[in-house]
Amino acid sequence: MNTVGLYTLGCKVSQYETEAIAEGFEARGFRVVPFSERADVYVVNTCTVTAESDRKSRQVIRRAVKKNPDAAVLVTGCYSQRSPEELLRLGGVLYVGGTARKMKLVDAAERLLAAKRAGERPAPVCDVAPLDGERFEPMTVRHAPRTRAYVKIEDGCECCCAYCAIPSARGGVRSKAPLDVLAEVNALAEGGTVEVVLTGIEIASYGRDLEGVSLIDLLELLEKESTVTRIRLGSMTPEAVTEDFAKRIARVTKMVPHFHLSMQSGSDAVLRGMKRRYNTEMALAALDRLRRVMPHVCFTTDMMVGFPGEGEKEFSETLDFTRKAGFLDMHVFAYSKRKNTPAATYEGQVEEERKRQRSARLIALAEELRDAKMDEVVRDGRPLSVLFETRDGAYMTGHSAEFIPVRVETKDALSGVLRTVLPTSFKAGVLYGILVD
Repeated sequence: MNTVGLYTLGCKVSQYETEAIAEGFEARGFRVVPFSERADVYVVNTCTVTAESDRKSRQVIRRAVKKNPDAAVLVTGCYSQRSPEELLRLGGVLYVGGTARKMKLVDAAERLLAAKRAGERPAPVCDVAPLDGERFEPMTVRHAPRTRAYVKIEDGCECCCAYCAIPSARGGVRSKAPLDVLAEVNALAEGGTVEVVLTGIEIASYGRDLEGVSLIDLLELLEKESTVTRIRLGSMTPEAVTEDFAKRIARVTKMVPHFHLSMQSGSDAVLRGMKRRYNTEMALAALDRLRRVMPHVCFTTDMMVGFPGEGEKEFSETLDFTRKAGFLDMHVFAYSKRKNTPAATYEGQVEEERKRQRSARLIALAEELRDAKMDEVVRDGRPLSVLFETRDGAYMTGHSAEFIPVRVETKDALSGVLRTVLPTSFKAGVLYGILVD
């Protein structure tokens, strides 16, 4: 039996795609093995969101070639779509595909293995096609943990932010048909999955390429017709949270009270330079709308430091906005130049040391806000609905509906189980509590 090892870099969309590809290999009789093991085939699903992502992608590819120089090494993903020639120059890579038609990887692997068995030395193949006119690629994940599963509902982005390479790597918006999403969610629920996370490159644009369908329409369909217990959304931008969206989502009882709103900056000047479609006033209004209809809702976000033109004044504005917003958690990262993006040519590029200093200051504020939220939850004394996931010694760990990490000391095997927990304390970003049901 042929073996395949798969490795994913980047976002939840890529992780979902790798799972679907793995199931495609299994359906053809391959045995999926850990990437660290010697395998007949290696698949590396790359990321290109930063220069560091590119570097890590190349590092992982070289690791696969070193593990088994005779293996068929196949590379796909966002880095492949943007820079296939760079990856073809890496020794040992036999196939480079892009971000569309990823399920063709299984066919490519079988062809390469057949050629090797015949004593041939196959030449590297570039199978990266333009994304114009591409439709949503049919793929599903059937086998998922009992806890949380990702469902890709959308691909592509047309926002064209000044710093971002993803539109050129992913193409235009393509949406999965609502009934196909429903079928996949119900199949996962039937297999024991408690919570699904609807993910995509820009899920707020879901349905733009379909007739009469939007993200909130899809959520209302899943509320009415799906059998899953909890629904969570991937990253959204604030302008998607209109009054109508907030009013309607309040009636989606399966929707958890947690949203990840991707801000990138808390300075209006920086947001304009980034070519984002909102400002801080719009963002605070979005948070307020959701807080009015979901009293215990929590928010997480992404924040970039060091975008060209960000001075101390603009960075201070980000700090002030962050305090007003009261995020539960923040992913903080530094701006990275990406070739063929407008921001790469902007004046006012920020030196790396200043980026590091600002990252540290923003992370410290994020931790302060997180601890304040944890303290508020403990003092409130409100029991939380927790989906338990893993065991850590004497403790079971999971996440509340608000996506707060929760740990409980118990001998019970609770992975994949929803239980009610009364928070009693917190430490290092984790709530501790006792089971009350």
